[in-house]
Amino acid sequence: MKVKLLTHTPEPEKYIATAAKLCYASADVDSLLDGLDDEKIASFMDMLSSIGHESPIEHVSFTFAIEGISRACSHQLVRHRIASYSQQSQRYVSMDGFDYVIPPEIAEDDEILELYNKQMKAASESYNILSEKLEEKHFAELTSQGIAEKTARQKAKKMAIEDARFVLPNACETKIVVTMNARTLRHFFKLRCCNRAQWEIRAVAVEMLRQASEVAPILFRNAGPSCVCGSCTEGKMSCGKAAEMRAYFKSLTSSDK
Repeated sequence: MKVKLLTHTPEPEKYIATAAKLCYASADVDSLLDGLDDEKIASFMDMLSSIGHESPIEHVSFTFAIEGISRACSHQLVRHRIASYSQQSQRYVSMDGFDYVIPPEIAEDDEILELYNKQMKAASESYNILSEKLEEKHFAELTSQGIAEKTARQKAKKMAIEDARFVLPNACETKIVVTMNARTLRHFFKLRCCNRAQWEIRAVAVEMLRQASEVAPILFRNAGPSCVCGSCTEGKMSCGKAAEMRAYFKSLTSSDK
């Protein structure tokens, strides 16, 4: 797995403070940025946090590139609706010899790992056979319609992998670019940094938080699962490790690290 913060709103905390200043001060648009030094920015950020006013946070966004995750993981990721996604297409990109993610619980047992790898190899072989047979089928049909061989071959290949992808497993690796505004991102961290989140998306979320906190330490100072700045919301399903989680995420997002 690799996570990379590609870009973000410049000076994110400054522009959140600017939006907050518009709400709570009489300054006009031309003077909104006047006097917004580090101390004032921190003051506005703390004020927003203390009163739970989150709409100004939506004015800044963060864009991440993520690769080496499974389709099972990306399917969870795209359920966060207030975001923008661009994912590697299995319809246009051949998955011949695809890489795949191995869950840690499988990787640590040689017998189970052997069975898992066997299934991945079988899926890859099935994909290749289906691709080849479908491509020849479509190529024959297209050339019979008078389409030039070069064009027919290109179209046939695309049509073939469009259907062959149905045998690909959830373990198949994928790549995705995601953009979220900061309010959505903090909500994402609340859900996906939790110990009860699925292990793979939790790893993605924790790394996203680590990188985001480097460029906006005040904004993400109390980010993480619900127990970091309040009580656990998992009820009887709680992991029971709130103190450990608070210590871990305080260390992760500390501006002094």
